Amino acid sequence: MATRFDPIRDLDRFFSEVTRTPNATTLPMDLYRDGEVFVARIDMPGVDPSSIDVDVEDRTLTVRARRESEVADKDVKWLTRERTNGTYARQLTLGNRVALDRIRADYSDGVLTLTIPVAEEARPRKISVSHAAGQTSPEVVESSSSDDPRSPGLDS
Repeated sequence: MATRFDPIRDLDRFFSEVTRTPNATTLPMDLYRDGEVFVARIDMPGVDPSSIDVDVEDRTLTVRARRESEVADKDVKWLTRERTNGTYARQLTLGNRVALDRIRADYSDGVLTLTIPVAEEARPRKISVSHAAGQTSPEVVESSSSDDPRSPGLDS
């Protein structure tokens, strides 16, 4: 039985595999398919763009970024502290149906946008059926032997 390839489900599962370190936090993400590309939009508020690292090695895509507190070294009295600092990381394993060499990453307004193209060989295709008019169909040869156990004949 063949397994149905569902790239959205597979990418979503892969994106949800988070690299967990003591300071790691999850990266909220939207993931969708737009034509022949998958788009992942990952929220990274307050992250210095120079700290963002996106790499692909052996079909594993890793996104890392670091957010530092502006007052971490100051002697202050915190009233509330809800904004997390430290290393953000997310790791996913990509299938063989995406074009690894054409992945793009753009960071703007606190959002990292990954554009992951579908590989050419994974795109749906329409197969044309050729038809030659006037040609005869191949001959069907009937077996007269009913002793052959492989014979798909009817029992009378």
